[in-house]
Amino acid sequence: MIQETIVTSISALGTVHIAPMGVHVEADNFVILPFKPSVTLNNILATGHAVLNHCDDVRIFAGCLTGRRDWGLKPCKSISGYYLADTLTHIELSMRQLEDDPIRPRLVCTADYMHAHRPFQGFNRAQFAVLEAAILLSRLDRLPWRKIQTELAYLRIAVDKCAGDRELEAWGWLMQAMEEHKQGTVAS
Repeated sequence: MIQETIVTSISALGTVHIAPMGVHVEADNFVILPFKPSVTLNNILATGHAVLNHCDDVRIFAGCLTGRRDWGLKPCKSISGYYLADTLTHIELSMRQLEDDPIRPRLVCTADYMHAHRPFQGFNRAQFAVLEAAILLSRLDRLPWRKIQTELAYLRIAVDKCAGDRELEAWGWLMQAMEEHKQGTVAS
């Protein structure tokens, strides 16, 4: 199973990095598969730790992909690191195994500490649409533009029907980034 999460990690110097990432859950392990090169990969290799944040504010996912990374943080309990202040649950992880790969290494981690801050109330369709659009944005260099446009048109239906203020703001950020990418591609 893949969970769409926000991974927080710190460098050896203590600089925090926040990144949306699909994390594989395999029995009691959490497998993080960052692409090379990656700040998240470098940080986990340097410190041996990461934090999974389960969030329902899709602005954090969209924000991280569009250069908005100023989200409140709190210090972890069992590892050196930080979790998002606005998270439902956070899980503090230690890397137990590295399976290196030239493109996407597997970082097998186990939970050292988990805390549920507030209950998950469920996602509405607009939140799912924003998550899917964020994933599309992260893959602009790997997917044909026509496929992206087709999927965005379908996702837009859910945003138009179900979005609240947070989802509309996140969707706007993503659409602006998509348009900037498109303009940059056409100009090149």
